[in-house]
Amino acid sequence: MSTVASSTSADLFEVHATTNPVPDAERAELLAAPKFGTVFTDHMARISYSQLQGWHHRRVEPYGPLQLDPATAVLHYGQEIFEGLKAYRHADGSVWTFRPHANAARFARSAERLALPQLPEADFLGSIEALVRTDAAWIPTGEETSLYLRPFMYASESFLGVRPSLEVEYLVIASPVGPYFSGGVKPVSIWVDQDYHRAGAGGTGAAKCGGNYAASLLPQQSAYEHGCEQVCFLDASTNTYLEELGGMNVVVVHADGSVVTPPTSGSILQGVTRSSILRLLSDAGHEVDERPVALADLRAGLADGSITEVFACGTAAVITPIGRLKGTDFDLTVADGEAGPVTTRTRAELTDIQYGRAADRHGWLHRLV
Repeated sequence: MSTVASSTSADLFEVHATTNPVPDAERAELLAAPKFGTVFTDHMARISYSQLQGWHHRRVEPYGPLQLDPATAVLHYGQEIFEGLKAYRHADGSVWTFRPHANAARFARSAERLALPQLPEADFLGSIEALVRTDAAWIPTGEETSLYLRPFMYASESFLGVRPSLEVEYLVIASPVGPYFSGGVKPVSIWVDQDYHRAGAGGTGAAKCGGNYAASLLPQQSAYEHGCEQVCFLDASTNTYLEELGGMNVVVVHADGSVVTPPTSGSILQGVTRSSILRLLSDAGHEVDERPVALADLRAGLADGSITEVFACGTAAVITPIGRLKGTDFDLTVADGEAGPVTTRTRAELTDIQYGRAADRHGWLHRLV
């Protein structure tokens, strides 16, 4: 059963409304064709932290630049984390988000790994609720549009020294976004990088921090140079097992209907979309196995037809069908190169739940407005 937001956590946030909001006509024009991460709402939610005061000064304030001292710790030591989730407007006008408790829990785990203070779940949820209520007019209503929410936390103390920051800022910004695939869901081509790794055992692979994404940018450039749109990384220990794409988890579908995905063993991000998809696949009768996926086995399965679909999943695109896998010594088409039935059906089922078109039998939705 879906959950309804409590009024208490959001009410702790003081709202300091902007004196210069985007005019209604301009906002309507921006919402008519929203692009991911390029336009932002009028406000942002914010909480400050210090070792002496703990979490304090909860507020919603005008969106604007941050003032940073040149010695601000995050600029030198990369001590920061972030999350990503969406707010969806349903047909009745209500606004919901999807599994925010899971995002709050992952945010806390990321904070622990980066030696940052853990934000209480109530503050995580309250900040999202307060911002969405303030900027509800920014939530688009078109097909597969939503308001993308980006909570993040960074070390704000001004000092040079390798130790955890004693001061931290937490913020949430929001961006209206359109369909990830503007021309419909299309398969992507993947470059399997065998030279670089996203993360290793004991590293920060399971944390959602900027360093992991920075490490993926050079291999991503290599993917473009090889005619591919995304990069897939292998494990750092043996260089033989699939891990994940630069920002998405990977799922493999076999001809017998069974599904396999690499386990989140510490070097792979525990995707909220990933866990939701695995639950839906299990509900649909698929045998779901979380185990290492050897590149050699994937290549063999694609060659003999025992593997019929491969897809990636994440918050932004939900599910991305993979139509081609390419490496230094192989170039393989996944089945007929098109989105397969399991991929298509599962994506439709998940988005129907998110937008309120299907029953939320797992209680994943959380009402914001």
